[in-house]
Amino acid sequence: MFSKKILAAKEAAIKKCASYFAGPDAVAEKNTLKVLDAMREAKVAAVHFNTSTGYAYDDIGREKLEQVYAHVFKAPSALVRTHFVSGTHTLATVLFGILRPGDELVSVMGAPYDTMRTVIGYENPSKGSLKEFGIGYKEVPLKEDGRVNYEALQKSIGAKTKMALIQRSRGYSMRPTLTVSEIGEICAFIKRLKSDCICFVDNCYGEFIEEQEPIEVGADIMAGSLIKNPGGGLAPTGGYIVGREDLVELSSYRLTSPGMGAELGASLANNRLLFQGLFLAPHVVAQAVKSAIFAAAFFAELGYKAAPLYSEKRGDIIQAIELEKPENLVAFCQGIQKYSPVDSYVSPEPWDMPGYSDQVIMAAGTFVQGASIELSADGPMRAPYSVYMQGALTFEHGVLAAMGAAQELENIKNKAL
Repeated sequence: MFSKKILAAKEAAIKKCASYFAGPDAVAEKNTLKVLDAMREAKVAAVHFNTSTGYAYDDIGREKLEQVYAHVFKAPSALVRTHFVSGTHTLATVLFGILRPGDELVSVMGAPYDTMRTVIGYENPSKGSLKEFGIGYKEVPLKEDGRVNYEALQKSIGAKTKMALIQRSRGYSMRPTLTVSEIGEICAFIKRLKSDCICFVDNCYGEFIEEQEPIEVGADIMAGSLIKNPGGGLAPTGGYIVGREDLVELSSYRLTSPGMGAELGASLANNRLLFQGLFLAPHVVAQAVKSAIFAAAFFAELGYKAAPLYSEKRGDIIQAIELEKPENLVAFCQGIQKYSPVDSYVSPEPWDMPGYSDQVIMAAGTFVQGASIELSADGPMRAPYSVYMQGALTFEHGVLAAMGAAQELENIKNKAL
């Protein structure tokens, strides 16, 4: 099944990074207690798992779930709905809910994720973008080491700046992921420059990586996807927004309509999946982090550049690996797909995904379509042809899938000889 080289690299990687697995487990225990305390305080009961219909006024399950999310993320208010179709939709709801014509958005971490560029509309023009609504935009270039350029940020924050967008994860780049403490430093710096500037954190892929979350260190509002970390692999769709009550309320008006906001919205999916997914999330995230640590050590053993290194502190579940050639990127994703529980017989190919400027290849043999907390791997077809591997509901699957990807890389290399 696997070559001797792959098996030897696996054993070497396990030995090398074994001592680093205790960290995610310890964080998972503390975060599980945090979620458990929130559910106990809210008195979650089976009656809150029911679905609702129509306008869904007084949906007690929906209201209880949002109470729990607010408690877990230490936020005054929360909006948690299956009506959000993706993380990008959730983030866009915040942007369009709060920003007005004449306001300015500043992206702190350089160019945001590809689909967010389409929402903003300056680099990737699109109908209905922020640009079309007369909302200004500035992008702060990163320093050479991929860190925040505070000097450039200071020059970018002006009188019209209403909001600063802080993307926690690396996106499709090799820059370091932000830690919670770094987010706190960024928020404090921005507030010193302009006290009423709204610090908005794109928290996708970062939930439960650390014991604290961005709201606790100064962020005003943050958002993410339920089919990433906080859904625990059970949420069938959806997103969440947490933060200042007035900002969450404005976002709710964008999701539904002004005057209605969070008061409406039927729970069409069984709420049990959202409650149970959140309960499992700290443990599942730890499995994903340990899978990423292993992958970093494993592919380094095989001669590939990995970011972050297995020994480095992590801010999200993503493991980036530079593959250097387009055929390597395709082979890697096909290997991941082959060792997936769903659609394992499918062979992914690059295609023109909506919202992306380059063709993208994506391996995602997941139970929930596109769920990034389940094991998946994807990347844009552009140099240095890096793949971004994330998730794994179990560490065992993370190890086996990484070995499957490595075997595909070895196979195409042998064919070329």
